[in-house]
Amino acid sequence: MENGELTKFIPYGRQFIDENDINAAVETLKSDFLTTGPKVKEFEEALAERLGFKYVVAVSSGTAALHLASRVLLNVGERVVTTPNSFLATSNSILYVGAKPIFVDIEENGLIDLDLVEKELKKKKIKAIYLVTFSGHPLDDKKVGYLKDKYGVKVLYDNAHYFGKDEGVCDIATYSFHPVKHITTFEGGAVATNDEKTYKKLLRLRNHGMVKDSSMYPWEYKMVDLGYNYRLSDVACAVGLSQLEKIDMFLQKRRQIAKYYHDNLPEKIKPLYPYNEKSSYHLFVVRYPFNSLKEKAEFFIKMRQKGIGLQYHYIPINQQPYYVKKGYFKKFPQMEKYYMEAFSLPIYYSLSQKEQDYVIECMEEIL
Repeated sequence: MENGELTKFIPYGRQFIDENDINAAVETLKSDFLTTGPKVKEFEEALAERLGFKYVVAVSSGTAALHLASRVLLNVGERVVTTPNSFLATSNSILYVGAKPIFVDIEENGLIDLDLVEKELKKKKIKAIYLVTFSGHPLDDKKVGYLKDKYGVKVLYDNAHYFGKDEGVCDIATYSFHPVKHITTFEGGAVATNDEKTYKKLLRLRNHGMVKDSSMYPWEYKMVDLGYNYRLSDVACAVGLSQLEKIDMFLQKRRQIAKYYHDNLPEKIKPLYPYNEKSSYHLFVVRYPFNSLKEKAEFFIKMRQKGIGLQYHYIPINQQPYYVKKGYFKKFPQMEKYYMEAFSLPIYYSLSQKEQDYVIECMEEIL
């Protein structure tokens, strides 16, 4: 920025790639393995140690991670309670396996309302609850553990927004390494579990449902399940390993940015929740009392004209045309209010305080 004007566009999120990441990719490109090689296992083991799980399976995307998790947890026709405030992939993965999502409303902090989850568990037979650590805010593990034990449900944490130690509550957690996430492998994701049987099935499903069997012939393999090609390349995993070395630095900077926003927002713009040092702050979401969605859209356009890319997370999943056609349409009071008020501010490692000040000044000027 010069004289208050932008010299570059400020997006809501972006990757940070340094020379170490580039060198890691180049070194692997020169090696004997581009895929299904040693870097994959090395990345998985490093993730398991960092995230606090016994087993991690690296896959080609966060969506692939959710799909494989649903293949392991669910059967056709089973019901799953989940949130309308997430990216499409969370509930899509339930539909992929022929199960049925049951949507419930959110709390003011954007997370699923666990009291409403319990109401659904009391009403009908539910197989699992799919919970999203929205924006990077950790879930109430104690309450989730209570629901799991009392009602005997399986628990999935969609941790696409969260990067922290597991507390041993969920059966499976999924992660995304898309460029705007905490670390990136270009596209990529992972499934984490503490159950060995689940881990072995995930490995099979990632690779066409095949297992090696050289008991008869050296080339023998057997397809024992209907799997997929959800493998993640060695090149991507090498970059992931390099990125993982910087995760503490990335998280510290995101929290620093979040704290600065929190302390300096214009009066009528409120953070989604009070500053939380345990949040991974994949997003920094704020709320403003717009009078209409048209007014909100005009604000987005004016901010873009000033070189600032705001974003909204998320359009209620159950109001998407496909879900409406399938009979899932329902209006939830908190979700509707959230949809009217919320938007996401730029937050990423290379965002400067000067750029943050510019974002804040522009919001104040326009609103």
